[in-house]
Amino acid sequence: MGDGSNGDRPEEPLFRAFDRRLSDGSDGEEGVPVLCPLLPSAERLLPYLRRIDAARYYTNHGALSAELESALARRLFVGEESVACAASGTAALIGAILAAAGRARPERALALLPAFTFAATAAAAEACGYGPYFVDVSEESWTLEPEALIAHPALARAGLVLPVAPFGRPVPHGPWREFRERTGIPVVIDAAASFDRLTLAPEGFVGPLPLTFSFHATKAFATGEGGAVVSTEIEIARRAAQALNFGVCRDRDPEMAGLNGKMSEYHAAVGLAELAGWENKRSALEAVVARYRIEMGKAGLAEDFLAAPLMSLTYAFYRCRNAAEAARVVAGLARQGVDTRQWYGRGLHHQTYFRDLPRDDLKATDAILPSLIGLPMAPDLPDAQISRVVAALAANLPRGALSQPPGDAPKRSVATAAAPRGISPLDGSGKTPRHSGTAREGRARKP
Repeated sequence: MGDGSNGDRPEEPLFRAFDRRLSDGSDGEEGVPVLCPLLPSAERLLPYLRRIDAARYYTNHGALSAELESALARRLFVGEESVACAASGTAALIGAILAAAGRARPERALALLPAFTFAATAAAAEACGYGPYFVDVSEESWTLEPEALIAHPALARAGLVLPVAPFGRPVPHGPWREFRERTGIPVVIDAAASFDRLTLAPEGFVGPLPLTFSFHATKAFATGEGGAVVSTEIEIARRAAQALNFGVCRDRDPEMAGLNGKMSEYHAAVGLAELAGWENKRSALEAVVARYRIEMGKAGLAEDFLAAPLMSLTYAFYRCRNAAEAARVVAGLARQGVDTRQWYGRGLHHQTYFRDLPRDDLKATDAILPSLIGLPMAPDLPDAQISRVVAALAANLPRGALSQPPGDAPKRSVATAAAPRGISPLDGSGKTPRHSGTAREGRARKP
């Protein structure tokens, strides 16, 4: 970037697509998309595609899929048998649930999970027969806290707990492992967007409890469509791979519940090409975040800018004071051609299919999610467009929200510069407040 903030953005052609997209057929002032995914080019894929052609082997645990699993395992500092690739992040979740918990039993038919997540988390639980029950997240960590569930009134009916890494913010493994040992309830961690965080510092976040990644095109590390299950308990990883192959291990005989969730050789090819250029792509995304921080600082908005290392490089957020302010700002940004997104909406409990499910009082979820504005993010997002986004943001915020003196800023439940209070973004320890939710029973679907 030339300013010394985080090193220059790589100059290879891989990172020039965004500038072309913005300038084609216009004066360069058309809208700024909220996300412009960038996967390996055809040229970079060609060597892997030629290997597929030569082998004439296209799916069912081929050589490229196995190679990708080994490469991912090395990045996470786990054994090669600890990783099972999947056709999607949702398939990975289903495979991990079936491996760790199996299908729901009548006496343990609930899955406790946050509404502070994407629909895939609840959809995977339902696919395995569990009825989702929404529990509130901590205001500090934005995720479920194991101590808060120990005395939860629905625990006796729960056969599964699904903590979620919010926007890729890693979930500490140790406290959930202790929860599993104390309660006997299986735990699967939905770490969909966490790959770029965990490969930097996996210690404390990877262990025997299965966690799952999504490699969807929208993620920082992507295969177009894909995912993976990771567990240092080899039997869990093996069972997940088996579940993703119709429950078949040998002799075409399904021995457990399963689905067709295998990663194809073509998606594995994309993954291997993505890994080959991963350091450049990660550096480019980090440079974009650094430029955002500089521009936010100039505008007096740095306190409420949220991005890596707090969460995945996939995201950049501005947190407004409340939902009403966020709605006004989003409308103003749209008028100025800046696309935005509420990546989890207002929470699953506000979404049509899930709104009647049983849940606690979700005060933290309702306070946090509607106030978050997802800002444009791409590895080749030009500096001029970052400046444009921040200028538009500043123009649409009330004057009192800018450049506030110390002590005058509205109280936030999450520290904005780097990490939430009580836990650093790459620290495997966790803080566990007591459960304070009030149950709100909805119309539960039969599992």
